[in-house]
This record gives sequence, C-alpha cells and structure tokens, in this order.
Amino acid sequence: MEMTLSKKILRISLIFFSIAGFLTLIYFILVWTGTWEKLNSIDKFRKFILSLGFWGRFAFVFFQFLQVTLIPIPSPILIIAGSIIYGPFQSTILSLSGILLGSAFAFFLGRMFGNKLVKFMVGETTSQKWKRFLNNCKFSFVIMMLLPCFPDDILCLVAGLTDMTWTFFMVTQFVTRPISIFLVSYFSSGEIIPYHGWGLFVWGVILLISFVLIYLSNRYSKNIESFIQKSTNKIFKKNKNK
Repeated sequence: MEMTLSKKILRISLIFFSIAGFLTLIYFILVWTGTWEKLNSIDKFRKFILSLGFWGRFAFVFFQFLQVTLIPIPSPILIIAGSIIYGPFQSTILSLSGILLGSAFAFFLGRMFGNKLVKFMVGETTSQKWKRFLNNCKFSFVIMMLLPCFPDDILCLVAGLTDMTWTFFMVTQFVTRPISIFLVSYFSSGEIIPYHGWGLFVWGVILLISFVLIYLSNRYSKNIESFIQKSTNKIFKKNKNK
C-alpha cells in the first residue's frame, strides 16, 4: 500500500524538525559548557583537548567533523591548534579524518533531505546561489575546494542538491582536502617558518598578503566565480571534443 501524500509530508516534517532540534541542542550544549568559546580560541582549544588526555584525539576528530557539518568553526583554527598539540603530521591525519567524514555527511544531508534542510542551515539566498553555480559547471567545485576564499562547508552541503555523483564528490575531497590541510598544518607548526628571528618578518608578510587576498576575494567574488566557471567550461569542452 502506497504512502499517502499527507503521511509523506508528515514524515519529511518530522525528520526536518528532528535535525533542526538536534542542531539547536548541540549549539546550546556547546555554549552552556563553555566549549563554544574554547573552539574559537587556539590556546583555549589546545588546553581543552590536552585536558582530555587519551580521548583528546577522538574529540579533535569529532570537532573537525562538526565544523564541516553543524557549527561554524573556522577550520584553520582547529588545524593550527592540532598542529601545536600533536605536531603537523598527526594534525594532518586527524584533521583529514574528521573533515572527510564531515564533508561526506554534509553531502549526504543535502542529497537525502533536499532544499528545505539546506535552506534552513545556510539560508535560501546562499543555497540558491551555490546550487545554480554548481549546476552550471560542477568542475568548478574542484578548484573552489582548493581556494581559501570559498565556503567549503556550504559547498559540500549544497553539492548534495545538484546532480553531482558520490564518486565525483568523494574523489574531489580526497584530492583537494589533503593539500590544504597539509599546508596549514606544516606552515603553522613553526618547523618551516619559525616564530622568531627572520620568521617573524616572513609571517608578517604572509599575514599582510592573506588579508589582501581575503579583501580582494570578497570584493571581487562575483568576478572570481565567473572566471572559474568560464575557465572550467572551456577546459571541459576541449576535453570533450578530443
């Protein structure tokens, strides 16, 4: 016996409100326990993870998972903190584990629950903007996951709304994520560029360049998006004609 339309609507509504309630509960628990404040401070987060002892690594992976899927924690903060706590190699492995799991789960949420959930999580305007962009040229997704000026967590969620396949999505994650995480982990560890002597000058230059790039990427975001879309379209057409 087929499910009636009213029962389908009821089931989808229950799932939607259950997820919304779960997200709200996690947020209030993090705020109530003071964990939210610690997550936005490298030093406080480092002390919090170290206080957990053996279970600190599991907690670190879990928080990397959360920052992709449920709560807006800047991933560089967690990666840098992980590099300080465990060293660049372990930080890369642990961060990669949590972020890959989180990316897959975000894609699953978008694919499973559709527009209603995504709009609830990121807003209708943002959802429609990135959905339209990714539908026009999914190969832009690869480049966008490499560049720091794009919202990785939102892109993974919205990608689930498009016709992008699981294979393409996961291959993109396995190719792009290790590169960005590795660079942040090793450069922030102080092993390549020290936090003293000549390193202070280099870090000053890097910070200045980063601020300039962030400003330019925000100011000219539409131009960058248009350029990436046109470039990837041309590459795809050339490969298709060969």
